[in-house]
Order: sequence, then C-alpha cells, then structure tokens
Amino acid sequence: MSTTTTTQAPAPQASGRETPEQALARAQAAAQAKRYGEAMGICQDVLAVSPEHPSALALLGVVHAHRGEIERAVELLQAALRKNARVAAWHANLCSLLRMLNRIDEAIAAGREAVRLAPDSPDNLVNLSLALTDKDERQQATACLIRAIGLNDQHADAHLALAQLLLARGEMEPGWLEYEWRNQTEAGKGTLPRITSMPWNGMHIPGGKLLLIGDQGYGDTIQFARYIPMAAARCEEVLLGCSVELAPLLGRIPGVSRVFHRWNEIPGHAAYCRLSSLALMFRTTLETIPGPSPYLTPDPARVAKWRAWLDANHPPGLPRIGIAWTGRPTHPNDRRRSLRLAALAPLAQAARARFISLQKPVPAIDQPSMAGFPGLADISGDLQDFDDTAALISLLDLVVTIDTSIGHLSGALGRPVWIMLAKASDWRWLLDRPDTPWYPSARLFRQATAGAWTPLIEDVAATLSEHVARELETEPA
Repeated sequence: MSTTTTTQAPAPQASGRETPEQALARAQAAAQAKRYGEAMGICQDVLAVSPEHPSALALLGVVHAHRGEIERAVELLQAALRKNARVAAWHANLCSLLRMLNRIDEAIAAGREAVRLAPDSPDNLVNLSLALTDKDERQQATACLIRAIGLNDQHADAHLALAQLLLARGEMEPGWLEYEWRNQTEAGKGTLPRITSMPWNGMHIPGGKLLLIGDQGYGDTIQFARYIPMAAARCEEVLLGCSVELAPLLGRIPGVSRVFHRWNEIPGHAAYCRLSSLALMFRTTLETIPGPSPYLTPDPARVAKWRAWLDANHPPGLPRIGIAWTGRPTHPNDRRRSLRLAALAPLAQAARARFISLQKPVPAIDQPSMAGFPGLADISGDLQDFDDTAALISLLDLVVTIDTSIGHLSGALGRPVWIMLAKASDWRWLLDRPDTPWYPSARLFRQATAGAWTPLIEDVAATLSEHVARELETEPA
C-alpha cells in the first residue's frame, strides 16, 4: 500500500506559520522514509487543531496500516472519505486494507471507485484486479491487468499479477514469461548482487560451471529445486547458492557439486540462473512438471536421531501427525494464511493420534494451546535446519499444514501432507482441485470464501477422523 496521499495545495500564509498541508507534507516524507512514529505525531498535531481534516485522517490511516493496525487504518480512511470522497488514492488504499481483513465485497467496491475516479491509473487497476481475484472474478481481474499493461507496459506488478492468474489456470507458457517480471517489482529488485557471468539461456555449457540461485522464499526454493538435475545435465558442474538452513538438504540433490550461502565465497562460473526461472527455461507444462517424487532425501544419521526421539516420546501404536499452523510473519500473505494453534483444536478432538509440532519457532501466543494436543511440545530448538525437519517428517504418518514451506518440504519428500489453503490461494495450487501435480502426495483443502477457516478446519477434522480410524483398523494385532 502506498504511503502517498493526496492533499490540497497549501494556502498562502502572510505570518509565515506552517499550514496543515505543509505539516502533512512533512508527515508524508517521514512515512515514506519509514519514520512512522514521527509521521503519526505530525498527523495527530494537525488533527488536534482540525479534528476532521481529511488528508490528516487518510495519512494517519496509512501510518497505522504500516504498523500492522489494519482495523484502525480502515476506520481512519473511511472517515477521510466521508469528508472527501473524490481522492482515488484513498479508495485504492482502502481496497488493499479491506482485502487484508477479508472484506472482499467492500474491497471491490473501493477498488472500483478508485478506478472510476482515476481510470488511467495502472496501480488502481492492479489493485482492483487483486480484489476481484479474491472473489474468483478472474475474467474481470484479467481484463483489469491487460488494461493496466496497456497503459504502462513496464508495470512489473501488473505483469506479475497476470502471471499468477495465468499459472493458476494452467496457462503455463505465457504464465512463465510473465512470471519473470517478479524480478522487476520493488520487492524483487536488488535481490542479487552484481554478477558478471552470463544469465543462463538453457544452452549446454560443456566444461563450464553453472550457478543456480535459490531465490524467493524457502518454499519456492524447495519447489524449483526439482529442476537441478536437468540443469546439471547441460553443464560440467552445478554450484548452488541458497540459505544456510537449506544447504545440507539441497546439497544432496543429484548434480549439485558445491553449495554456498555467502556471495563472496562463490567461485568463478560461466553462467547463472535463478531456480524459479528454470520452469520457463525447460518450458514446463502441467504434463511435464519434473519427477520423480520424492526428489529430496533426508540425512540417514538425522533420521536415526529422530526415530529414537519419536520412540521415546511418541511410542508406536497411534498415528504420528506433524502440524504447522503459522508461517513467516513478513510474508505478504501471512495475515491470511496463518492461524493460531487454538483454531486447530478440532483436529486434536477428532482423532486418536500423537501430534508433533513442526513450527520453528512456536509463537509465544500459541504456547498455552499446546496442552490441548496429545504429545505436542515445542521442539523448535532441536530443529537446527531443514535437514532436521526433513528427517522428522520422513518418519511421520501425516503432515497437516497451512501453505508454508513445510507443505513443500513434505511433498518434495513424498510424504503424505494435507495443505490448508486460504482463498485466494497461491498460483501453484491451481484452481478448484484437491490435488497438485507439483506434489503427488499432497491433498489440498480450500477455503470456500475468503477468511472462512472454521468450515475448512471442520472438514479436515472429519477427514482426519476417518483417516485415523482406517489406519488403526489396518494395524497388525
């Protein structure tokens, strides 16, 4: 959401005293520099003199939004719009905030008003397209994005949003082309240092080294790591750059020669490529997503360690179910995808099972709820990296998780995993299907409407009850 708001031009002042508009210009500059406390103080000073100043209310709303106080931000923007409903940017900001609260119909209305007031703004069209996607009005969302790109063919966010729509509905060829624009968005710029080797075009490099870079989040890196052996077949040696948490696990993928997690340690190489660009490089379609599954293997020594731990703490006899309920707080969609552990209580009530936390870390707010799940304990201190987590998952009967890296890891290991998806779900889970060609061992549970977790969790609990009952029936006497 933009920190830019529209204010009226400052009126001439014979006395030389600062006008409210001049003060708000300072507040806006502070907000853009992420000095939110300073911006809030200036807005409050203006409102102390003019309690209904619409620009001050709107900017204060933006500041509250950046501090994570979304409900209060909505109230302030709505108050500003009651005083002046002609500012398109305020409607656009309100649209973004209402989406975060899953008030989708209101978000669409705000987004449409922003477009009506400023029909030639690509930003407003992209904003509206996101709200329409949340409502499954994907044809209208696509039309908005086509218009936005027509107005500005370099609008990276519009191209990326179009990529996600195309990939979600299985139009892979144009989808992967548009997906490359992710590297030109504000979030994507500057993620790589200056690299003097050639950007790889898929060519064979006999006798040459290829650097593959794990970009984006942990889940993305795991998802696209399946392409490493295919890339290795076209060069002499693959160097892999990835986070230290993933390095031991990904280093065992066939074709990886060496793994690095510091830029200054990477040796000379002929060409480089982001892992998430390999799908385009190999012209992936739904029918040609690389196998086999599993394509990741846990470390045998760590498997032995976790088997001993499970036998001591979760003796055989009942199914062992791993759970993960919250993701990285800085993820742009985390407010929608993450849950409080208490919300999963129906799972503990539905099945005779032992539950194992796969959270790293376990949020402090969820610690008291752990007692409601048989056997559940905070073991995040013992999960040193993804290799430890992979070893533990390889020994579990089932993993139940939100859309986070744990789902990708379980699927890449070929382990049974149920993934609970918020609406609208990420492009990689496609549309309206309970399975995914990316991970054959995964089962998808989808929200029927945005924010409706309770019915989804009840469905998971009922399915889990049946699943565990069948498993217990087939256990040898």
